[in-house]
Amino acid sequence: MHNDLHSIKEAVREEADKALSLQDIQDLKVRYLGKKGLLTAKLKSLGSIPREQRPEYGSLLNETKKYIEALLDKQEGIFKSVELSKSLQSQQIDVTVPGCFTPWGHLHPITKVLDEIVGIFISLGFTVEEGPEVELDFYNFEALNFPKDHPARDMQDTFFISDDVVLRTHTSSVQVRTMEKNTPPLRVIAPGKVYRCDADVTHIPMFHQLEGFMVDKHIRMSDLKGVLQLFIHRVFGRETSVRFRPSFFPFTEPSAEIDISCVICKGSGCNVCKGTGWLEILGAGMINPRVYEMAGYNPDLYTGFAFGMGIERVAMLKYGIDDIRLFPENDKRFLEQF
Repeated sequence: MHNDLHSIKEAVREEADKALSLQDIQDLKVRYLGKKGLLTAKLKSLGSIPREQRPEYGSLLNETKKYIEALLDKQEGIFKSVELSKSLQSQQIDVTVPGCFTPWGHLHPITKVLDEIVGIFISLGFTVEEGPEVELDFYNFEALNFPKDHPARDMQDTFFISDDVVLRTHTSSVQVRTMEKNTPPLRVIAPGKVYRCDADVTHIPMFHQLEGFMVDKHIRMSDLKGVLQLFIHRVFGRETSVRFRPSFFPFTEPSAEIDISCVICKGSGCNVCKGTGWLEILGAGMINPRVYEMAGYNPDLYTGFAFGMGIERVAMLKYGIDDIRLFPENDKRFLEQF
């Protein structure tokens, strides 16, 4: 028995000396000390040894096992140290090598224009409100005087999630939500994303809009005109002319389309303005009394105005861009111009 265990120790030592890699040492551990290893098998067969010889043989087995574990652990440590050294050599960083330049990012043109517009209205005392993009039909249409069978619903190609839930087609839905929770006086703008089933050089399925409204006693159309003229002059310059054209929106009465003198030809007529000298910029009007009733206001006591604009539309006019699809494409050649 003694010779047998001594032979095992010698065999392990010789094989460990011949090992060329960490894997070789780990294989030796499995062969001798693993669940099905040679020493493990001998420990399991200890019961077959005569009773009077078991203590001595068991002691020798444990001594042999400790010797092999210590030997292989030492060899394993040596190989791990060598591998770590090689790894550090291959991964070391030369701090004298010049770094790679990472260009600074900047705001997207839509974000720049939206921030500018919001800043203008905040300076006029307006507050900012937001609402859900997945909206109830009630707030998106009915509360804004769009009954279920109203033909004006066809003016907006809507993404329907269900009969009563839509992707909002305008941020005007925030108007009624805000009026329900607050009492006049109110001066509010509601910027955000809106969705319509439309796509061409002037329309995309998802775009940005800003709704604004003011409600108080004795608000007049002249107040609306003054606010919008100031806004337009801040964005496009004081030399920009403004005109109001009669129009129709279910949630305002009277309603108007607001045009500005063409930013390309300065009103003299060109291909962009189709020779008219004018470009449409936004829609507005006095809030329809029906909207007050839906929000729980007394239409005999309060008046107000509302307006809405597409941020992409303003950006296109401000920067002279002729295709709205350039904004979401994120082409660096386009974005770097801003």
